[in-house]
Amino acid sequence: MVAVLASVLVLVAAAAGLAVVRPGPVAGWLGGADGGTPTADPPDPMPSPVLDGVTANAPMPTRAGVQAAVDPLVDPQRLGGRVNISVLDIATGEVLYERGPDALTVPASTTKLVTGLTVLAARGPGYRIPTRAVAGAQPGEVVLIGGGDPTLAMNATGSYPGAARLDQLAEQVKAALGGAVPTRVTVDSSLYSGPIYEPGWDSDIPTGGCGGPVMALMTDAARANPKNATGCTRRLNNPDIAAGQAFAKALGMPAAAVQGVARGTAPTGPGTPSADASGGSVVSTAPTATAAGPGPEGAMIAPGTELGQVQSPPMYRLVEFMLSDSENLIAEALARQVALARQQPASFAGGAAAVDAVLVELGLPEAESGLADGSGLSRTNRLTPSLLTDLIMLAAGGTRPELVGIFGGLPVAGWSGTLSHRFRSPAAGSAAGAGVVRAKTGTLSGVNAISGVVTTAEGRLLAFAILADQVPTDSSVAQPALDRIAGALASCGCR
Repeated sequence: MVAVLASVLVLVAAAAGLAVVRPGPVAGWLGGADGGTPTADPPDPMPSPVLDGVTANAPMPTRAGVQAAVDPLVDPQRLGGRVNISVLDIATGEVLYERGPDALTVPASTTKLVTGLTVLAARGPGYRIPTRAVAGAQPGEVVLIGGGDPTLAMNATGSYPGAARLDQLAEQVKAALGGAVPTRVTVDSSLYSGPIYEPGWDSDIPTGGCGGPVMALMTDAARANPKNATGCTRRLNNPDIAAGQAFAKALGMPAAAVQGVARGTAPTGPGTPSADASGGSVVSTAPTATAAGPGPEGAMIAPGTELGQVQSPPMYRLVEFMLSDSENLIAEALARQVALARQQPASFAGGAAAVDAVLVELGLPEAESGLADGSGLSRTNRLTPSLLTDLIMLAAGGTRPELVGIFGGLPVAGWSGTLSHRFRSPAAGSAAGAGVVRAKTGTLSGVNAISGVVTTAEGRLLAFAILADQVPTDSSVAQPALDRIAGALASCGCR
């Protein structure tokens, strides 16, 4: 498992029995039929070697060697007085370096490693999130039900390749109605509860474009412009209404009806799912007496009857999307999937409680995690460096193959995702990490973090986590200081 993870990226979708081996950046990997079963896509052009340095039986670094490499680089002027670090050898689990390994620290977006691991454990890598349309309680009404898919697209020009599409759902509804045009669209985003912004988020997050309202129905992670597919960009204040309006337009409804889309609750009836014990869904077939409107050949359709459904890409791909570009709204959606799978409210509090519970189920220490959200935007989040390296060990160890999906989206130093522009300067002392560090970054004002895997110069694969939450400088100074530490692990045999 260790050799495979380090020599080439292997994504495992255990539920489908699928293994995908691709060398290219995440943005170019995600082929497959829109909203359906992924299909094989052409191989990407071969890049320069990435993570290809693992050697069978490579010599393991010593604690003294790693300490000699790392200690001089823990710079309080750049990183502050609280820099907590854990480094493990993945093949053996042996601790190679510790500095406050069990200290609860603000993790920023390295929280997403926890979210990714727990949703893969709770839902499985092949799970897909449905978005459904059902007959409403009033004649001519169609209800669009958000299932929590943050990658849902309006049409073929969405932000996420392979995403489920509202225009395709509209075609299903038209067929189910025998060509009759609905008179009203209602959106049901009631799957989520509680506040739409976490109380611990900084005040500028709702308007700064890196976060947005967390709702069960949205398109393109609530982006106002789907073409701005990465980074911070303007988010919609009412993404559920915008999704409903796009859906109504795709149904061919007149402009006044499109503008009249409103929130409501879907009626129960045939095709209405209820939670089952595993967190999936079971479709009710109980008939209802009230007719909602005409169907094919004049037949009446009972309220709650399913008229169509589209499904997200499989869970391991959603985890990839989240990790590669540190997409906060996808992270919050995935935390709520953990909550739903564990019969908790789909809220910030429910997601955090469920994530902590799944960590315990996986044998990870409960005392080393205290989360308030799934994205890491909250300053009240706490994780320890040793928890992060332990979960990387667990995912790489082979005993839980469904967890290997957290590696697929991890940015590669100097090449992809949030690390695409880091580890590139020889003068900065981190260039040795380019291509051999694969890690999740974390950034808030005063907080900088990085955690992932690195291959040493002699071919040994290590797990590492570096968390600094009293940073006195801005990220342009702190990030290179973190990168130098990871680069030192890459450049030395550390023996």
